[in-house]
Amino acid sequence: MPFRLLISLGLVCVLLPLHHGAPGPDGTAPDPAHYRERVKAMFYHAYDSYLENAFPYDELRPLTCDGHDTWGSFSLTLIDALDTLLILGNTSEFQRVVEVLQDNVDFDIDVNASVFETNIRVVGGLLSAHLLSKKAGVEVEAGWPCSGPLLRMAEEAARKLLPAFQTPTGMPYGTVNLLHGVNPGETPVTCTAGIGTFIVEFATLSSLTGDPVFEDVARVALMRLWESRSDIGLVGNHIDVLTGKWVAQDAGIGAGVDSYFEYLVKGAILLQDKKLMAMFLEYNRAIRNYTHFDDWYLWVQMYKGTVSMPVFQSLEAYWPGLQSLIGDIDNAMRTFLNYYTVWKQFGGLPEFYNIPQGYTVEKREGYPLRPELIESAMYLYRATGDPTLLELGRDAVESIEKISKVECGFATIKDLRDHKLDNRMESFFLAETVKYLYLLFHPNNFIHNNGSTFDSVMTPHGECILGAGGYIFNTEAHPIDPAALHCCRRLKEEQWEVEDLMREFYSLKESRSRARRKTMRSGPWEPPAEPGTLSSPENHDQPRGKQPAKQRTPLLSCPSQPFTSKLALLGQVFLDSS
Repeated sequence: MPFRLLISLGLVCVLLPLHHGAPGPDGTAPDPAHYRERVKAMFYHAYDSYLENAFPYDELRPLTCDGHDTWGSFSLTLIDALDTLLILGNTSEFQRVVEVLQDNVDFDIDVNASVFETNIRVVGGLLSAHLLSKKAGVEVEAGWPCSGPLLRMAEEAARKLLPAFQTPTGMPYGTVNLLHGVNPGETPVTCTAGIGTFIVEFATLSSLTGDPVFEDVARVALMRLWESRSDIGLVGNHIDVLTGKWVAQDAGIGAGVDSYFEYLVKGAILLQDKKLMAMFLEYNRAIRNYTHFDDWYLWVQMYKGTVSMPVFQSLEAYWPGLQSLIGDIDNAMRTFLNYYTVWKQFGGLPEFYNIPQGYTVEKREGYPLRPELIESAMYLYRATGDPTLLELGRDAVESIEKISKVECGFATIKDLRDHKLDNRMESFFLAETVKYLYLLFHPNNFIHNNGSTFDSVMTPHGECILGAGGYIFNTEAHPIDPAALHCCRRLKEEQWEVEDLMREFYSLKESRSRARRKTMRSGPWEPPAEPGTLSSPENHDQPRGKQPAKQRTPLLSCPSQPFTSKLALLGQVFLDSS
């Protein structure tokens, strides 16, 4: 088998086999079909190992071929992998796992759980799977997507998190006991991302269930962070949720802050919320003014803007993908290429990389198979078609298989310098890393739908359009269909407009009936007015929104899709002409 030099690790050179389908000496681009199948094989090697050796524990320990609970006791890997199964086309296993989760997962347990992780992995995973259930061939109940077992599980899990938000500031504690609420003596210090990473899941939950409490607490938390920014427009890393005082004042785009910025953009697109986008753009200006150097992003003191840590963290690699969502493609590609050079240096992204020294930081040399750089490659490839992005996908597949693959799955790389492994396979490997790799190499996947196809379903509120594309990935890569947020609610203005029209219709019909009866007694009947001559709702005697003295049933249950519908595809927002 021919070989080629792929990466250089300091003094250690790693030779990886040149597989069929990989680029040859002429530099041809990687074959997407070949790598798509390789990625699928990676998924099933990891997934089957979890089922055989670790279920019902949260995660697999691949070196000892057993399992352990990590973020609670939810069979977490199964929840995290569920929507990936459908993206890979395995509807039968999706259907089986839905039944398994209903029978085995219980949230009434005496467990201290991370509010952040439970939201993004459990609530997000269940919501995504719920919205994809019909596409996966699950026999959904009447009223879906406004009801269903996975939706009820997501709501139950989210309600277990609500006590964490009961603070003087509205910013949540980082940990909550699922049975007893917040423990006495629980630390009030929470990272910024742990406060600002709820709007995607909680707004979706409020829209589907009709209970506004979830979106309300998420919005309050977002606003409190916004109000806590420094005079130069930056936020720190950790804050006291009781006092609102910053405890860690390092400002950057990486660990402890990252998904706060991500959710301002994704929340803005999902909810068509201009205020959230304006907040992000204001932060983006401050970030570029104080942390951006030569297409790297450093850590600075939030009040002064002076550099505190000249390091790149692997979690920051989501940033080029986020830049692509706001259309900043040139800056995104330049930053991506910087990060890609680090990958090629080590065969993965170390947790911390010292930018001036060009090497890893002590005790931060590991790579737990994180997805962020692959995520950015997927977004940017959709936006540009640049084959360099496929090359990153190829390198990721080759490196992970060569370094990380063991008999029972894929192991965290403890040290990229010597390839020592750690006995853990995080659930995000199946939820994010494999998913983004597969989608990078699968341009025709239903997730990439451009609106040319869609499904129409009937809900208690009328007809609803789903599956048209524009999926919003939460920070655990669980896709949310933005159209679903309109399936289970009616905007009050629309309700008033339709009811006004119907009242006018019935009022006119009644007056014509009276006139007809009068004509039959006193003279010849005249034809009704031509269509289009009805007076407008604004001119009707009944003022808009005024309720009658006695509560009445609505005259019409109208479709809940807004008349002024809007759609966001790959970050570009399309508005109708009204």
